[in-house]
Amino acid sequence: MRQIRHGSATTTHAVRAAIQRSQASLAALSREFGINPKTGAKWRKRQTVEDQKAGPKEPRSTVLSETDEAMIVAFRRHTLLPLDDCLYALQASISHLTRPALHRCLQRHGISRLSDVEGGKPKQQHFRCYPIGFFHLDIAEVQIAEGKLYLFVGIDRISKFAVTQLVDKANRRTAREFLEHRLTKLNHPWANGQVERMNCTIREATVKRFHYDSHEQLRTHLNDFMAAYNNFGRRLKTLKGLTPYEYICKIWTSEPERFIINPTHQTPGQTAGFQET
Repeated sequence: MRQIRHGSATTTHAVRAAIQRSQASLAALSREFGINPKTGAKWRKRQTVEDQKAGPKEPRSTVLSETDEAMIVAFRRHTLLPLDDCLYALQASISHLTRPALHRCLQRHGISRLSDVEGGKPKQQHFRCYPIGFFHLDIAEVQIAEGKLYLFVGIDRISKFAVTQLVDKANRRTAREFLEHRLTKLNHPWANGQVERMNCTIREATVKRFHYDSHEQLRTHLNDFMAAYNNFGRRLKTLKGLTPYEYICKIWTSEPERFIINPTHQTPGQTAGFQET
């Protein structure tokens, strides 16, 4: 069997075993095997012929404190977010956090793979490649103190830019007005997992968490939440660390023909106008 020894080793496994079996003095062993007496003394004391691991007995970070690591581990276990999403979210609280430091921290605690945290995760299915401006739509009913409203939600399949509108009635007319207001082509805007997940996220951040006395209160909070999500609330791994609005502005610089207005001139929170194709 092939022996694995560190680069500075002066003895083989056979020599080490012979030292451990021998009753000769350290000086005699030193002359016989051509080694330092301290080397002979070291291997005579050991119960194995394998090299011990170098470095600290308990691996720890030279960059992160114990508090930082505890925060990282708790965040990962609670959110189950991928590595890059964890990095973008945690850098706001741990400014010196880098991707390698985060990865090593998760490895030390045995949670570098999401399957290790969740007990197995199904293989992800990738979407077909679509141009920017392909929206998926969903609708949900929301109840507050003043009465019932219907929430239209649309999300761009590529940029993840989301738009919403609250209406009193949900019918074909209000749905078409919602689409036309967003300046996108009505091209099979069926619901899918992305928009359904976004719909749940919006309701969890608004009507399921807060009490609203009026429709106006809900509309104001909803507008603030969507502005935060689209512009600076969260950087996304699928967009290579950009927010939805930043990604739209990036696409505009390379493919301006897909837009009917310059998104960089829009007030944060407004929807960029995509060109119908």
